[in-house]
Amino acid sequence: MSSEIRLAFAHPSERSEATATRGPLDRISLRDHIVEVEIGAFQAERGTTQRVCFNIVVEVRPLTDPIDDDVDRILSYDRVTEAIAFELAAERLNLLETLADRVAERILLEPQAVRAFVRIEKLDRGPGALGVEIVRGKDAVHHDVVEEERPHPRLVFLSNEAIASGNLTGWIDQLENRQRPLILCVGAADMAVPQTGHAMTQRRIDLLAIEQNAWVLAARDHRCVVVSTRTELDWAMKNGQICVWAPSKIVLDAVDGPSAAPSDAVALAAWFAATFEASEMMVIGGALPGDPETPLRAISVEQAQL
Repeated sequence: MSSEIRLAFAHPSERSEATATRGPLDRISLRDHIVEVEIGAFQAERGTTQRVCFNIVVEVRPLTDPIDDDVDRILSYDRVTEAIAFELAAERLNLLETLADRVAERILLEPQAVRAFVRIEKLDRGPGALGVEIVRGKDAVHHDVVEEERPHPRLVFLSNEAIASGNLTGWIDQLENRQRPLILCVGAADMAVPQTGHAMTQRRIDLLAIEQNAWVLAARDHRCVVVSTRTELDWAMKNGQICVWAPSKIVLDAVDGPSAAPSDAVALAAWFAATFEASEMMVIGGALPGDPETPLRAISVEQAQL
């Protein structure tokens, strides 16, 4: 076996040592840290957890002054495991590559860290361990970039009666002129939805029924664009685009997902409003959900004054 292949399958600490730059660096390592997590792009990986193993080495600059046995002066192992836990809790991911990159970047935010070697392996997807290993340096982290404040959108739920109303265009005209970004939410159309008798598959079908109706709304007004991902929504809110929420991806990828069933579309929209820190939620032609986290008001279709 060549040295390159041997090094590729060795522990990241060996790769760190073999590729070290000039000047002494200390290393801290995390070996065989196994977490049960839902991750993966395949349908068989949704709705179930699998064992994922983390091996991480962080190169740190040696302290020039005495440590004095003071834990606050060193990069604690806890910061490494906390970086893993934080990124796993942020959202459900499809790719180990994405998770590895985010964990490495979070570790490199620590002032002592210089390089991070992150290996992540799935232990239950095949006869062996299937994984990815990345190396990231401090120069890949942009410490001087100030995170923009996330916009607080105005969320409007439209009943099917509201979607079909002749006043729809006028309402959107009024809402478009407000200062807040606008996100529209809908429920399923007034037609029978296939019933499977199986909770997980029924959830997917009910979410897709909402998305079908989102496209119906988009066909009523060309300004309404159906979006499904956080990236699309963030871009749209910053650029004044009116969004119609297609819920499947965000709901299914949520670590702490909604308790409301997709069939309770107003409650689902209220969960989404809280998740995206909406300034308020308006319901046109529907009843308000209980215990909302976002300020709500309901308006009948006949008396809608925005």
